[in-house]
Amino acid sequence: MKRYLFLITLLTVLAGRSVAQSVTVDATIDSLQILIGEQAKIKLQVSLDANKSAIFPVYTDTLVRGVEIIDIAKPDTQMLNDGRRSLITQEYTITSFDSALYYLPPMEVLVDNQAYRSKALALKVYSMPVDTLHPDQFFGPKTVMKVPFAWEDWYVSITCTILFIPILLLLIYLVKRICDNKPIIRKIKVEPKLPPHQLAMQEIERIKSEKVWQKGQPKEYYTELTDIIRTYIKDRFGFNALEMTSSEIIDKLMEMKDKEAIDDLRSLFQTADLVKFAKHNPLMNENDANLINAVDFINDTKEKIDENAKPQPTEITIVEKRSLRTKILLGAGIAILAAALIGSMIYVGLKLYNYIA
Repeated sequence: MKRYLFLITLLTVLAGRSVAQSVTVDATIDSLQILIGEQAKIKLQVSLDANKSAIFPVYTDTLVRGVEIIDIAKPDTQMLNDGRRSLITQEYTITSFDSALYYLPPMEVLVDNQAYRSKALALKVYSMPVDTLHPDQFFGPKTVMKVPFAWEDWYVSITCTILFIPILLLLIYLVKRICDNKPIIRKIKVEPKLPPHQLAMQEIERIKSEKVWQKGQPKEYYTELTDIIRTYIKDRFGFNALEMTSSEIIDKLMEMKDKEAIDDLRSLFQTADLVKFAKHNPLMNENDANLINAVDFINDTKEKIDENAKPQPTEITIVEKRSLRTKILLGAGIAILAAALIGSMIYVGLKLYNYIA
């Protein structure tokens, strides 16, 4: 009977101890000694059943007088024993600016309104070492150390310097072209060279399609028509009719046998001179008649084409037309190049200034 009573009492004591030990609180510090201004971390751990909650101590800015709290980390929870137990860890970062040996009291945690305390800790804070043997010896500030030269730090500056002159020349070229209203790239059009009478007839067909004389512009009409005839005469007969007067051209052509063709040309030139210099306003049928006279003169004086003759050499025509879109792109390119030049100059200048200073 006494044996049974002893076993019952022993089981009761063990059960009570296990209940009392179901919550454990432990505190550790990573460094017991620090210099003034250095930091240390206190780790507070609480082990308890998973169905229980813990309330950690709340501090303002000091743990004890002379020991300041810099940061309080968020609690970290780990599940143990297949989720039946939990381990909650919280870290406190502390520091001190007074040299002393500090007593850190136990940290209290509430679990189901019951207080559990950790063990007490200690922290030794040392001041900076002082040479007590030479208290009158002072050391002034050290001179500024010059950074050693390294080519890797100058690769970008060297590249900007090398590219500066080509970019500057390209910028000057683009600005000059846009100021002269000339295209950057000329389009070369290769065409077979036509005989003089075919070129003249093409231009006359263009005048007929534009109908300039019907728009009340007789001066422009006769100027274009006589220029076509002068160009034809220059290419056909080999003298510069563009620089000669109407009478000089007629006298030069008087050597021809077909006087009727020259008379038609003389009538055309006379009407053109009256329109250009005397503000003569010819009638509609007179304009048509002069156009016919120009066509007849070309047909009567054109050179016969020999089918066995060698083909004329190829004519190369340079087209210099620039669209509005090209002008906008050209202006944007000039702005980008100018910005690149200015930026590279500023970068290299600042780099040299910082290195010299």
